[in-house]
Amino acid sequence: MAKPPAAEVIAGDRAVRVSSPDRVIFEATDRTPEVTKLQVAEYFASVADGLMRALRERPTAMERWPGGVREGMRLATGPMDKNADAFYQKRVPRGAPDYLETVQVTFPSGRTADEVCPTEPAVPVWCAHMGTLTFHPWPVRRADVDRPDELRIDLDPQPGTGFADAVRVAGVARELLGDLGMTGFAKTSGNRGVHVFVRIEPRWEFVDVRHAAIAFGRELERRDDGVTTAWWKEERGERVFVDFNQNCRDRTIASAYSLRPIPGAPVSTPLSWDELAETTDPAELNLFTVPERLADTGDAWAAIDETHHSLQPLLDLWEEQGAVEMNYPPDYPKMPGEPPRVQPSKKVAAHWDEDGNRIEGT
Repeated sequence: MAKPPAAEVIAGDRAVRVSSPDRVIFEATDRTPEVTKLQVAEYFASVADGLMRALRERPTAMERWPGGVREGMRLATGPMDKNADAFYQKRVPRGAPDYLETVQVTFPSGRTADEVCPTEPAVPVWCAHMGTLTFHPWPVRRADVDRPDELRIDLDPQPGTGFADAVRVAGVARELLGDLGMTGFAKTSGNRGVHVFVRIEPRWEFVDVRHAAIAFGRELERRDDGVTTAWWKEERGERVFVDFNQNCRDRTIASAYSLRPIPGAPVSTPLSWDELAETTDPAELNLFTVPERLADTGDAWAAIDETHHSLQPLLDLWEEQGAVEMNYPPDYPKMPGEPPRVQPSKKVAAHWDEDGNRIEGT
């Protein structure tokens, strides 16, 4: 049987070829019709201004769902997960067009990779041709990949809480940022959470930005008892978790205007603070509604690059709070001052020294 002809999508000054344009990526729901691969590519072209504001000059990993999104499909969680249906592509795949630019990044392991570095709208459209639904940009620009220009506050509702709780906490976060002299920009995660981004001067290293995020989260905890920074799930309770480790090297958050692999093709959508406060159902912000919204009201993050803040107020807060280190992700090497990597309910105090290292023979 002959393959269906490819289609072309105009993105910027280029016509981008999209193979298997009729492949169904999202099945129809009771609220949305089915979505084809061609529609995904056309969507990325239609939100190019906002999407490129989020991706331009940033090392970007691709979350690829080549077979589409179906119930029971899984995203690979590591290189040994061979039977998953979707995966993260951190290195530029073969066959990339000559206009696709790259940037080299270094992972916590010390390994390096050349990642996609979007510089024009044709790049995310080509990524759609490769089955990409979600873009995961680093919080750095190509000019200096070791100094972030973004603080990312990930508000993640835990079981027993939901989107409304994340919205409430985002309001508290806005007030805290105002007290610190900073301006934050909010977006839906595309699921139950809320993300708040703050552009910062690219003067500090990843460890400093992570410490700033911890300090911010701890102050949110003080102001709202529905917030937690507890790394271990067993300690979080029914609260909104501030995932400070999203500010580690090689940790990324779905970009603004990315699609999420959830039925209905929801979009991680930038909103004004007033709009966020009035939003009750983030699923209404999807592939079908967001382009029209963007055309009518413009990008709520249009001014995000106008001011880059100093991180010093949060680093001062980190010191005032005692500069107490917290756990890193499990794939990280053991970091200075890090607590023991063992669940509190399983920890035997006598087995660990004061620096968080396991005592031999215990």
